[in-house]
Amino acid sequence: MKTILNVIWLVLSGIWLFLGYCVAGLILCVTIIGIPFGIAAFRIALYALWPFGYTTVERHDAGAPSCIGNVLWLLLAGWWLALGHIATGIALCVTIIGIPFGIANFKMVPLSLFPLGREIVPTDAPFASR
Repeated sequence: MKTILNVIWLVLSGIWLFLGYCVAGLILCVTIIGIPFGIAAFRIALYALWPFGYTTVERHDAGAPSCIGNVLWLLLAGWWLALGHIATGIALCVTIIGIPFGIANFKMVPLSLFPLGREIVPTDAPFASR
């Protein structure tokens, strides 16, 4: 079922989210200071491409730099991204067929707010460590 949902997601909105996050990641990687944010944008891009069957978990080895980075991300870009995912999720939940896709957008809100110190893992093993 998750494969069917991922294919429909890819055709309807996943490819555009993927490309948007990739462009943002490329722009962020231009400066040395923006590289961690660019890597986070690429990680979100892959999650936005195939959201069904994956979830995010907090990394316990992330320290103070990821906390400071998350505050910067939240102030500069995170809240815009979160508002976009919330608005799109609400619009998708209007129809019965769009409800799973709206929920997938809502799953991306915490990751778009605080991407540093999080890891994307398969849903079957959310507590598996590397």
